[in-house]
Amino acid sequence: MSISIVQLGSPRGADEGLRIGTVRRPPRGVPKAEFARRDYYDTWLPQLAPSAELMAEGKSATSEEDWARFARHYRAEMSVADTSRVLDLLAALSHGTHFAVGCYCEDEKRCHRSLLRELLTERGAVMRD
Repeated sequence: MSISIVQLGSPRGADEGLRIGTVRRPPRGVPKAEFARRDYYDTWLPQLAPSAELMAEGKSATSEEDWARFARHYRAEMSVADTSRVLDLLAALSHGTHFAVGCYCEDEKRCHRSLLRELLTERGAVMRD
């Protein structure tokens, strides 16, 4: 059992399981009834997305220093009690079922999902490469 970190809209992997969208907004121009069929997500969990302001900061990061600042701010947002409990829950669920979390960004290295991978790993989640 494990968690996959994926780019939303990409083809689903074998045994990926439920796909959770950790994005602030649903995909543009896609009817809600087609989110899962088009490999975006089965369920939406915007609580794990960066705030709108922080998302703008992350998109404008051009240096390692900018990215490190974004990462610190994102980790601070994820440390809020309710959000932290969601991360704890996902880490615990990873020991009993396959599922995936993801975002639209092409490059995971410059996407909050790379930080989600770290946060979930720190909580003892079973991660899939």
